[in-house]
Amino acid sequence: MDPADSTVGLMRHRLVLRLNHLVAVLGLDRRDFVIFGSGPLLAHGLRREIRDLDVIARRGAWDIVSQHGVPTHGDLNGAPMAVFWGGKIQFSAGWISEDWDVNELIENAEVIDELPFARLRDVLRYKEALDRPKDRRDVRAIRRATSGDDLGAWG
Repeated sequence: MDPADSTVGLMRHRLVLRLNHLVAVLGLDRRDFVIFGSGPLLAHGLRREIRDLDVIARRGAWDIVSQHGVPTHGDLNGAPMAVFWGGKIQFSAGWISEDWDVNELIENAEVIDELPFARLRDVLRYKEALDRPKDRRDVRAIRRATSGDDLGAWG
């Protein structure tokens, strides 16, 4: 599915609305964060619903959210996190392990309706690495959507 086809639904999603509100109110630089986890699947129309938004932040964006959010730590890597809206929007300074380069993930973000999303190739790699039942469903969805493609058009 073309990401543009899901934009209207994406921009009406309650979590995306909340994130856009946070970005505006806190003055976050969109070049200093990327939406990861299942968020990119929502953006591409591969998921209709998600439980939360996982956001990786750096520099000024991280400084701001860490001052305003509820402090906690990531379950998988213990990285510092700042959560908003009862934990439904989770900002992290890192991603599941040191194998993931935060700057690279952010620099390679795919912008969909002015929001930076991780590339599907990175989401696929992440979901395959965790290999939880919910991740397997997402892996199948990504593979179906990109079948016959080397993920070039999908990032």
